[in-house]
Amino acid sequence: MRSAFILVLAALASAISALPQPIQQRTTFRIKYVAGGVVYLDGGRTDGLAEKMKMTVRGTPAAGAAEGAPVIAELEVVGVAQTSAVCEIKSSTTPLKPGDTAILSIDDAQKSQVLRAAGGGNHYAQTITFTEGDPIDEEARASVPRPPLPEVNRRRGRFGFEYYGIHDQGGSGLNSSNFGIVLRTDMTRIGGTYWNLSGYTRFRSSSRSSPANQQTLTDLLNRTYHLTLSYASPRSDWVAGFGRLYLPWAASLSTLDGGYVGRRLNKSITTGLFAGSTPDPTSWNYNPDRRMAGVFVNYEGGSYEGFRYSSTTGVGVSRLVWKPEREFAFLENSFSFRRMFSLYHNLEADRSHPTVQRPTAAGTSVSRSFLTLRFEPARFVSFDLNHNYFRDFPTFDSRLVGTGLLDRMLFQGYSGGVRFNLPRRVAVFANLGRSSGTGESRPSWNQLYGVTAADIFRTGFRADAHYSHFDSAFGRGNYKSLWISRSLAETLRLEFQLGQQNFKSAITTQTQARFANGNVDWNFARHYFTGGGVTVYRGQSQNYLQTYVNAGYRF
Repeated sequence: MRSAFILVLAALASAISALPQPIQQRTTFRIKYVAGGVVYLDGGRTDGLAEKMKMTVRGTPAAGAAEGAPVIAELEVVGVAQTSAVCEIKSSTTPLKPGDTAILSIDDAQKSQVLRAAGGGNHYAQTITFTEGDPIDEEARASVPRPPLPEVNRRRGRFGFEYYGIHDQGGSGLNSSNFGIVLRTDMTRIGGTYWNLSGYTRFRSSSRSSPANQQTLTDLLNRTYHLTLSYASPRSDWVAGFGRLYLPWAASLSTLDGGYVGRRLNKSITTGLFAGSTPDPTSWNYNPDRRMAGVFVNYEGGSYEGFRYSSTTGVGVSRLVWKPEREFAFLENSFSFRRMFSLYHNLEADRSHPTVQRPTAAGTSVSRSFLTLRFEPARFVSFDLNHNYFRDFPTFDSRLVGTGLLDRMLFQGYSGGVRFNLPRRVAVFANLGRSSGTGESRPSWNQLYGVTAADIFRTGFRADAHYSHFDSAFGRGNYKSLWISRSLAETLRLEFQLGQQNFKSAITTQTQARFANGNVDWNFARHYFTGGGVTVYRGQSQNYLQTYVNAGYRF
């Protein structure tokens, strides 16, 4: 009897030691990229993130402040892949930058811990059997169903209908009606596989009385969507993605309509190939007729709680209307140490061929380079140093200048900035630089100033005001913008934006424009939403009034 008792104690001790160890929970994530009202995070499904989770980005508190770091942005996760996530910027008091840290809310941090524990594999209590007196029959145990992971066959998103009506007010004949379907989805582990579908897109049917190449400001913004079908399995070294997407290891290549296939050689090295077209009008080398393909290799390692690095190297070729344009090589590197220090650099060098846009080839040289260094010695102040270079005129759509999506492309040369977080959730920032390559005898100053307020006079209104003056090899001008928003609980959100831009350049005839946007978004029931807005645009070649409404179902 005594020996049997000892055997039981030994079996229990073995069972306890075999229990899964606590999983270290991750609640902070670094922003990798910012574009078009969304941010891309460095963590995904394997870190416990899921759609609808709420996150905040905090700034730096003023000296002696008792409230801690102020909230400068509120995010909501709208798409999750295995190792990355897309968040919609619900509100922001200051422009977000790569390297900023997003923090999970307390409630969602608990959900994240549950999801991450479940994602680590199915854990079941060990059953101890004895040679005599076992009350559980082996056959009965085998028939007990095991519940699937919460991410298997998860379907979340929004499906809706929208209407856009545009009325010309300047005699250009720009009148149209657009009826469309909007899809925003986060589908994970489809059919129990490791395929996932995330992002959003629009399908439209138009009735247009204007020339086919006439596009509105909203048309251009709507072309920055992403919809990705991706594959990533912990049981396989292969990864893949198809649709409209960023190459995860080289966001500097801008949006691709195409796909990538990669293979993890080990924990730190991933190599693969990519191919697609370039549909994003905010890209520095935008051309809808461009096709490109290439190969890459990525090295990454370290920890976000300490030193972290990522380095991508690749080569590729591009074609314009299937005719040779250039062969290029690209480098993208990032280094960071906690929140105190971060360094990011991307560079492209190429050997170009004569084209219609460039009758004479430029030979082999650096075509694009961007460097940014950020230093935060204290929570109330941060500094950044940047260098920007273009060999040729950028080909982004100039009508987007006033939206703020092109700030990094509006001048060349060195620039530096500073940001102060003041009491009452107010922040001011400035950026100054001297342009080069304009051909002038004296370089000119490029300037950007801004102020944000997260809670104006404690009314709940948020505001962001910008002024920028730029001078570069491809154009000069200035723009002003004012953005105001107000969220009423979780169901109603109001936004209003005013802007004016002056832009003189050889790449466009649109030298002056003013616009105003007003939007409302209302979640009037658990599964239903509706909204609408008005845009007024006044420019030299376009003057129009646009209205839109949308309604749909959330699943």
